[in-house]
Parts: sequence; C-alpha cells; structure tokens
Amino acid sequence: MLIAKKIIVRGRVQGVGFRYFTTTLAKDMGVVGAVWNKDDGSVHIEAQAEESVMADFVAKVGESPSPYGRVDSVTTQDIAVHEDQNSFREL
Repeated sequence: MLIAKKIIVRGRVQGVGFRYFTTTLAKDMGVVGAVWNKDDGSVHIEAQAEESVMADFVAKVGESPSPYGRVDSVTTQDIAVHEDQNSFREL
C-alpha cells in the first residue's frame, strides 16, 4: 500500500550534505517526494513509498544518510498521497 509521510529531522543536518545524501537514498529506494532545509536548522522531508519501503527509509534517515551529519530526533506525520509524484528532489 502506498503511503506518504512528513518527516522532520533535527540535529547536525544542515551544511553536511544531508539533503544530497537523502535524495540519493530516496532515489535508490524508489521513494518520491522532496527534502528541504528550514530556518530553525531542521530538515523537512515529504516522502511517498510502499509501506514496507517507507519504514526502512525513515530508519535510514534516522541513522543520517550523510557521513558528516548527526540525527538527534526524527518525527513523522501521515500526509495525503499524491498519485502524480514520480521523482524525489531537493528544494
């Protein structure tokens, strides 16, 4: 079943390639959506994938896909699926 989540990541996640590595991870896993920095120092991700893939994606984001990053917390929220999304991009 296709699901979508908003993922908020806090820690050392800006200025360390976090968005780039998250985008690469998402593309490798077949996840679609977007990732962007917020003014408060967090990174927000809107992701869409099959339920089993999403669980793995969230877990890997929580381990920091960037070797230079550090994740202190990850929160998720269910959001609406957008059937027309077909790629993952950095904003």
